[in-house]
Amino acid sequence: MVSWSWCAGAICGLFAATSLYAGAISLFETGSTRGAVFIPATPLGRSEAAEPSSLFIGREGASLFASRPKAEPAMAVATGRTLGGTPVEVVRQIIEQAESRRDGYDAVQHGARIQPPRRPTQMTLGEIYKWIDDTPNQPHAIGRYQFIPPTLRRVARKIGASPQQRFSPRLQDQLADVLLAEAGYHDIQAGKITRRAFMNNLAKIWAGLPNDTGRSHYHGHAGNKASMTWAKFDAQMAQAFP
Repeated sequence: MVSWSWCAGAICGLFAATSLYAGAISLFETGSTRGAVFIPATPLGRSEAAEPSSLFIGREGASLFASRPKAEPAMAVATGRTLGGTPVEVVRQIIEQAESRRDGYDAVQHGARIQPPRRPTQMTLGEIYKWIDDTPNQPHAIGRYQFIPPTLRRVARKIGASPQQRFSPRLQDQLADVLLAEAGYHDIQAGKITRRAFMNNLAKIWAGLPNDTGRSHYHGHAGNKASMTWAKFDAQMAQAFP
């Protein structure tokens, strides 16, 4: 369950010090990538200790978590079946198809030579942080949404998750919801942005998703490419946002 992720290399390192986003990790830690979470790095001139800026400052809106059930969601992969559930559940399933379609919540970037000691869903956040710190110079994208280290730490801080919390399906969904809110989930719900705009925003976060050019927003960078077509992405998103 921990051996393979369809995010072939995960968005794991930045363009290093020469990047426009110098000062934090993002796209290219090592190897080829295809999909995974991209979090904008600390802007040039800011301290590394400062809170990273968001792609979508000012779009957080209300919490996505308020009405979540107490029971954890089933660890089912959306591939090969009709998507269902609430709009946010549909979006999560689409991201899973692009990022971790086989191993889901237990996905680990396949380029990680030293794998976590247990399935991610059986580890705490603190244990995952330790695995990351103890295994430098390899990709670390992890979970259903292929969180990279700076993204994982940032969104965990944002929802107040402690290192003692288990990296459960429920917690992973809550962490991903932060990114969905930043991408404009509440704005599309309120009719303030179009489905196309929301999809393009999602493609800036998960490189396995295409933008409206039909390609990954990060196409050509270290092997990144979209893992689904725009037509499929749009048809599935239409189930949530007609």
